[in-house]
Amino acid sequence: MQARDSHSIFNCQRCKQPLRIDDSLNDLNNANVDLLMSTLPEDTSHYRDSRIPHFSEHPSSISHKTSKSHSSRSAQQFPNKESYLGPSESYVVLSRSQIAPLPQSSLSLSSSDATSTDQRTSLSYRLKVTSRLLDVMSQRSEITHPICVECTEMLLDSLSKQLADATREKDCYVDFLKKVNSSLISDEEGENLKKEIKEIKVRETAAIETLTNIERERDMLKKELEALEAEAHELDKMEESYWQEFNDFHIQLSAFQNERDSVNLKYDHDTRQLEKLQKTNVYNDTFYIVNEGHFGTINGFRLGYLPTQRVEWNEINAAWGQTVLLLSTIANKLNFTFKTYRLIPLGSFSKIEKIEGDRAVYELYGSGDYAISRVFQNSRFDTAMVAFLNCLQQLGEYAEKQDRNIKLPYRINKDKIGDVSIKRHIGHDEQWTRALKYTLHDTKWILAFAASVSHTNYKRRLE
Repeated sequence: MQARDSHSIFNCQRCKQPLRIDDSLNDLNNANVDLLMSTLPEDTSHYRDSRIPHFSEHPSSISHKTSKSHSSRSAQQFPNKESYLGPSESYVVLSRSQIAPLPQSSLSLSSSDATSTDQRTSLSYRLKVTSRLLDVMSQRSEITHPICVECTEMLLDSLSKQLADATREKDCYVDFLKKVNSSLISDEEGENLKKEIKEIKVRETAAIETLTNIERERDMLKKELEALEAEAHELDKMEESYWQEFNDFHIQLSAFQNERDSVNLKYDHDTRQLEKLQKTNVYNDTFYIVNEGHFGTINGFRLGYLPTQRVEWNEINAAWGQTVLLLSTIANKLNFTFKTYRLIPLGSFSKIEKIEGDRAVYELYGSGDYAISRVFQNSRFDTAMVAFLNCLQQLGEYAEKQDRNIKLPYRINKDKIGDVSIKRHIGHDEQWTRALKYTLHDTKWILAFAASVSHTNYKRRLE
């Protein structure tokens, strides 16, 4: 029963809900206490066992363990519905036949506790009396008091089910006992049963022996299984190591393939660059020879002189210096050594040395001064130009020997090239300019031959 009084301090020991104590317990004297206590059993500790549901258990979890003695005890505790209080009460009262009187000293109120009506109606007095009564009831019963009406009903339902189960169990035992008493066997049937028992024991012995053999075989198989598991464990380790090595190798292979692809890309790029460079003649870029009208030019310097187009001697001397340097470079490239003469490239003051005979040195540069002091120098300039034609003729003949299909564009004979003398004569500036132009043509032809020979030798080295 849930509390409706704010002064109630008692809770149901099962559902922990507040309780309202019946008003009849508010004014108890010693006579009333004795009357209530007389309805309780003297001691119920011998009734407590695992088959009686404990107060704190929920009815749905109470075991249905039953027995013949349990059913009789349950019937003794709860003989009829009249032994309980009405639905408005908050505790259970058992029959007088189950109860032994409680000594008066256990709950009787002392004279100091009930000296007056005011004390009896005080809250502390009522709580004290009610607490003593509930404690004694809890000690003398299997239920911890106080409990509410709803919990009491649930407990009664559970005990009723246990009583019904115990009754059915008792009926089963009775029926079985009747069958056993009615099924007595004869002597012949007894002998047959003994023989059957012996046969069963023989079969049991054989089965035990078979079981022993099976267990022995099982132990052997267990050992073999353990060995196989150990082997499988080792194989797992080997597999793990293999995959680890495989992954490492795969990583290395991927790195190698990436590096190989990178090298191939670089190789392709370098090959293209090489082909481009092979097609490029560095000598043509270094010694750029072209025609500009009547003049032949090398690196922008005109070689020659015309009355209508006067060229400074500084430019002519620089052109001769470039031409001597080009011929000397080609000879070194072809590993060719000139006979009779040696080229000395010195820029605008280049020279040609005669290495046979008088071993003279001729200056390959001139000037426009025709004074008596310069006549001898101009003669040496003409000799130097003739010597240069001789060196060019030697290198051209070497090239023609290397390839019979090659011929110099302009034939050289002593001081003439293409039937024009390279010596400078006064009033013959056009012929001298043409001879210098032919000289640059033949030099350019030798330059192309040297470039082709260098390219061929490079291919051979690659093969």
